[in-house]
Amino acid sequence: MIDTEHPDIPDWTHVYSGKVRDIYVPASVGTLEGADRILMVASDRISAYDHVLASEIPDKGVVLTGLTLWWFDQLADVIGNHVTSTEVPAEVAGRGMVCRPLDMFPIECVARGYLNGSGLADYRRTGAVCGVRLPAGLGESDKLEPAIFTPATKAQIGDHDENIGFDRAAEIVGAAEAEELRDVTLRIYTRAEEIARERGIILADTKFEFGRGPGGTILLADEVLTPDSSRFWDAAAYTPGRAQASFDKQFVRDWLTSEASGWDKDSGDAPPELPAEIVEKTRARYVEAFERITGETFPL
Repeated sequence: MIDTEHPDIPDWTHVYSGKVRDIYVPASVGTLEGADRILMVASDRISAYDHVLASEIPDKGVVLTGLTLWWFDQLADVIGNHVTSTEVPAEVAGRGMVCRPLDMFPIECVARGYLNGSGLADYRRTGAVCGVRLPAGLGESDKLEPAIFTPATKAQIGDHDENIGFDRAAEIVGAAEAEELRDVTLRIYTRAEEIARERGIILADTKFEFGRGPGGTILLADEVLTPDSSRFWDAAAYTPGRAQASFDKQFVRDWLTSEASGWDKDSGDAPPELPAEIVEKTRARYVEAFERITGETFPL
């Protein structure tokens, strides 16, 4: 849990803050144990290189929540989710969801449809990604056919998520559960990739979190197919063999690792505040992702 500011909400008690989200339970309960519903609120906080930055991105929480709810609707025939109501207190309108608590699986379920990021580094080193052997000769941003499942462990705040192979995932959650999570992850990715492509967006990779609900049913949870959890590319500008411009916080990462920031990401020091230009460009990319995917005008 991180120490951060969060809104006071009548009839709800704050119990947890992650890098981006704040969790509340009914004040009559006061703790997560025994709560039959939670209020999940997406803040405007942004993280990079395992740090929560001092600067916030205006409207980011509204983008994440709006996109997540839109995707939940699109995927309803593939898998259920943990949202029970979008009627939330006025203090968190547009950025809150009332959800049922789940017994969460302790792994992140990653689907990769293109070779990029840590997957590219793994492939160049081993010829595989998280133990999934790939054809020789692939380059940066090449399409993977079929898409692959590459789970990761959930890191504590300040630590790195660790990519793991399927066998390790099976040891953590059980063999049958790992197979079920792999299958549903790839089904969701396939559907979402088709929907995004129709809108001129390439869904390069994404991560999901799942939990068991009442009766043991596996449900989709947390955020889904947002610029925070996914790598979105402009299909019209896609060129294999190089890095792609993405609809996410790449402006932030690029600035933090540039000479202009004066920050060494390996120093252990907190990153500096972001210049106004970087904040504005990052917000613009998040809003553009929302509008292009949903076909809706962002509520300014």
